[in-house]
Amino acid sequence: MLENKLFGVISLGCDKNRVDTEKLLGLLQARNCRLTDDLSKAQIVVINTCAFLESARKEAIETVLECAEYKQGNLEKIVVSGCLPQKFINELCGVLDEADVFLGISDYQKIFEALEQSYRQAEPQNYVGKGADEYTYARVLTTDEHVAYLKIADGCYNHCTYCLIPKIRGKYRSYPIEKLLKEAAELGEISELVLVAQDTTRYGEDLYRENRLVELLQKLSKLDNIEKIRMLYCYPEMVTDALIEELASNPKILKYIDIPLQHSEDRVLKLMNRKGKRAEYLALFAKLRAKIPEIAIRSTFISGFPTETEAEFQAMRTFLEEAKLFNCGFFAYSKEPDTAAARMKGHIHGATKNRRVRALYQTQRAISAQILQGFVGKSVEVLCDGIDYERGCFVGRAYFNAPDIDGKVYFHAPEGVQGERYQILVERADAYDLYGKTEDYEE
Repeated sequence: MLENKLFGVISLGCDKNRVDTEKLLGLLQARNCRLTDDLSKAQIVVINTCAFLESARKEAIETVLECAEYKQGNLEKIVVSGCLPQKFINELCGVLDEADVFLGISDYQKIFEALEQSYRQAEPQNYVGKGADEYTYARVLTTDEHVAYLKIADGCYNHCTYCLIPKIRGKYRSYPIEKLLKEAAELGEISELVLVAQDTTRYGEDLYRENRLVELLQKLSKLDNIEKIRMLYCYPEMVTDALIEELASNPKILKYIDIPLQHSEDRVLKLMNRKGKRAEYLALFAKLRAKIPEIAIRSTFISGFPTETEAEFQAMRTFLEEAKLFNCGFFAYSKEPDTAAARMKGHIHGATKNRRVRALYQTQRAISAQILQGFVGKSVEVLCDGIDYERGCFVGRAYFNAPDIDGKVYFHAPEGVQGERYQILVERADAYDLYGKTEDYEE
């Protein structure tokens, strides 16, 4: 029966959640289910949710309510899956009546059983926790065909005091190397493979009782269908000399590393249960640059953590000026239920948090602009992602631009093939993007 239904799928949240959605799409495709991007035509809509922050939970609920309006037309069933039901199923049951099926983070393969039960019985079907954490290979990419994410582990055991992830995703679980290699080999021709996990740098410690990230990088690099590899979510204390050496010497690994610090000041870092210190972070950046002069380092920071003083916030601005990172993301602290930080005293007013985040962006904007200005007049290799029709040019990314989170390179060329790389002469820069052309382009 379900094979005759038309499915629509919505993925919310991070790139790790995107991989889960792509594997869910793979399950639907293997069952020969039909898919549509037009939700008004869908008979079943699956919403794969995020619950990391209050804003993400609000977005998930609003998406369910918006989709419920389609029940006046073709829509028959709404499936809510992923992090939101995994953590908050007790709050959802009996309240979010618009949903017909609930699936947790390990229950995707139960979707058919749950839907069939839903068609037999009118009440919502709660299948959270009824599945198994089975590894699946088949995926339907939702990224551009030349870019793919590879989730190498799930869960986390860092237990940062502000973070819900361990309570949602559980303890850290590395996926076996042979399975990751098989999945990556079956992705097709990939210009850029992006490795993700809650903590990429702890890969293998749970499964093999030793860190195996370097080994995984080496084996992925031998796959003929993978052109380049990018690493995200590398915790600073786990960026080892061996990893730095691999990053420096392996031509397939882009000279880019994302190291989420979350703060720069020792007292706040300790309250966050982060392992590093300000001086150690700056020393790590110096080591990376000494070994790889062209390295692009990205990070994320939280401002407005409970008891953060004005002096500590200003010290973080000074840290940014010292660290000279290519790009950063800044977030106002969000008080999340069932976290240690939520129980702390000294919570900061929202207006103060937002002011500090704006100021941090202002500081980083000047730093990023100065770095990008250094590329003007130089040639940069750019991966073409497609055409920007509004600007009337091609758009792509250099090695220091991760998909979706960093800037872009806009360029003119006689032709631009998605997934191909071009040498672009940079003519100008702003705080986020570069602009240029190929040498053979004539206006």
